[in-house]
Amino acid sequence: MKVTVVGAGAVGATCADDIVRRDIAEELVLVDIKEGFAEGKALDLTQTASLLGFNTRITGSTNDYSKTAGSSVCVITSGIPRKPGMTREELIGTNAKIVEEVAKNLLQHSPEAIIIVISNPMDTMTYLALKATGLPKNRVIGMGGILDSARFKTYLQKSLNCSQSDLQATVIGGHGDTTMIPLTRLATLNGTPVSNFLNEEQLKQIAADTMVGGATLTKLLGTSAWYAPGAAGAALVESIVRNQKKVFPCCVALDGEYGQKDICLGVPVVVGSNGWEKIIDFKLNEAEQAEFNKSAEAVRNMNAVLDTL
Repeated sequence: MKVTVVGAGAVGATCADDIVRRDIAEELVLVDIKEGFAEGKALDLTQTASLLGFNTRITGSTNDYSKTAGSSVCVITSGIPRKPGMTREELIGTNAKIVEEVAKNLLQHSPEAIIIVISNPMDTMTYLALKATGLPKNRVIGMGGILDSARFKTYLQKSLNCSQSDLQATVIGGHGDTTMIPLTRLATLNGTPVSNFLNEEQLKQIAADTMVGGATLTKLLGTSAWYAPGAAGAALVESIVRNQKKVFPCCVALDGEYGQKDICLGVPVVVGSNGWEKIIDFKLNEAEQAEFNKSAEAVRNMNAVLDTL
């Protein structure tokens, strides 16, 4: 099994590191536009093999997509990261051109690949990748909801003083500070609703903290986060490569599900060797559906910007 990660910056390199540490792929290719950068990261990672005990063969490439040929899964992290004060939406003009070119280059050499999009604004970049490539919708997946849900669990864990592995908590909707929807009603601790332990005010604060989780880190770090986004990307790759059939909240193309069409938005899906294989209906209540519709409208407005580029 061969996996390609495009973009050897902090997120891409962390994703690649997690993939090789977990022996998810037999071969991994790291691609970057900066001369020698991917080759250097690949060599550095390879030198950890005897220390960490993995067997993945790692190749670096400066914009030579022929080296990615035969990849089963391709992860796109390319594009400029956020700076403090920037929204994900402000990246659209620059990153749209990059993501479209990268996706087409990848499919030229790996026509059967499943494409994972991490680049921001992720919902619009996923929609762009789907439309630009003409791929079957199950083979284009945006990662965002996995990351947002991990942040949701972190804030719940801090309030509950529990193990994150005992929590089930999901974020749906757009991958944006105002478009994501932490489903506090459905969050559980070992099967027990977290509302049994936290009051409404606490849950609202946790939801609010989750929604600005990325902006909080950007303010602290001076750039976008990388450990959690990289790990989220690697978890998605693993579920595909190992056909784990895990249920992840991912940005996928909707055709009537959750009341929306012609849009890529975060919903719970089963992820296996064919990409995303099934959308799970969480039976949203009226308020949650209204929030989802509002999120879809905001993302659709962002997608409209693509027509002006």
